[in-house]
Amino acid sequence: MRILHTSDWHLGQHFMGKSREAEHQAFLDWLITQANEKQVDALIIAGDIFDTGTPPSYARGLYSRFIVNLQNTCCRQLVVIGGNHDSVATLNESKELLACLNTFVVGGVTASPEDQVRVLNNSDDEPGTVICAIPFVRPRDVLESQAGESSEGKQQALQQAIADHYQTIYREAEKLAGQSLPIIATGHLTTVGGQLTESVREIYIGTLSAFPASAFPSADYIALGHLHRPQVVAGQEHIRYSGSPIPLSFDEAGADKQVTLVDFKDGKLSSIESVVIPEFRKLISIKGSLDDIDHQLNELTIDQNALNPWLEIEVTTDVYFHDLQSRVEQLVMDKESLSTCELLRVRKKREKAPAALTTIEQETLAELKVEEVFQQRLEHEEIAEDQIKKLTSAFYSVIDTLHDEQQKEKV
Repeated sequence: MRILHTSDWHLGQHFMGKSREAEHQAFLDWLITQANEKQVDALIIAGDIFDTGTPPSYARGLYSRFIVNLQNTCCRQLVVIGGNHDSVATLNESKELLACLNTFVVGGVTASPEDQVRVLNNSDDEPGTVICAIPFVRPRDVLESQAGESSEGKQQALQQAIADHYQTIYREAEKLAGQSLPIIATGHLTTVGGQLTESVREIYIGTLSAFPASAFPSADYIALGHLHRPQVVAGQEHIRYSGSPIPLSFDEAGADKQVTLVDFKDGKLSSIESVVIPEFRKLISIKGSLDDIDHQLNELTIDQNALNPWLEIEVTTDVYFHDLQSRVEQLVMDKESLSTCELLRVRKKREKAPAALTTIEQETLAELKVEEVFQQRLEHEEIAEDQIKKLTSAFYSVIDTLHDEQQKEKV
């Protein structure tokens, strides 16, 4: 039996004001083709189907059309679990209807453990594997808060509660699997040692930062979502993140995106294969001095047949430029070969920390004026020049207002 594992589609995402609809449509069309060509028996989406709990109508349309189109392939079984970005209610509202299209939806933790377990059939329409469909587990799903409990105590309690939930669902799966069927578990969470990117949102802040691989049940394969870089967990080949299908932040630019093919034979895991996803739109991040950036822009090669590339430029300098944004924009505009590129973000990074930072650490807030605190904080941030102007203007406007109010009180 062959399973295809994917996750973190984030349909409906807006990236710095830009829609990802064209990229997502290209990916879904590609995925339909792969499901057929690779003779996939079942497809698993391990959470974060949507980017928000209230996805735009076009994102819902992409999701619905994909499920319908999947019925025209050899892969007619789909498992959908909810992620931390997904709304349980939004996913579950269509679960009964989608069940008619061989789609098993588990938007959130269910009241009955058996509702999170399903037998998946192979190409001969015979039982091939059992799945424990475990979605993103919210603390309130498995844990009651205890008054006076320490932060460490809460973390340990949540970790144990999630581990217990896995074991409960796994025991239900064992009943269906018997001695012959392999078991697949899913999950949407951060594991210990997992590589995060800037687009990944921490999901257990203040309680559980990461879940240890040792706490998973002894499933034959564990299909995870939430981390956007494809990766093996704790050196255990059968526990994997498939990663997001498109780069969701500039720090994911240039990294291969993939889906994972998992084969079972004679009731056991037999092979795992990564299938690289084409780059539908190039995200380009360039860093350096203005001269370095000019040189790097000259070296760029753009595929004119692909979607318009999106560009981020980070200027490393200690020199203050009041017109840095326009300077960088002009550098890009001067390159005829980059006419299809869209510059989405310009950032400034200080070449070296100012000498004053050494002494700042020894100063207390009481020794600094509020204006000094603001300026020093600003120097630590990587903010575009136009944003610095707006923040500075807003800051001094607030200071002036407070000063006027204090003067009135004295009168």
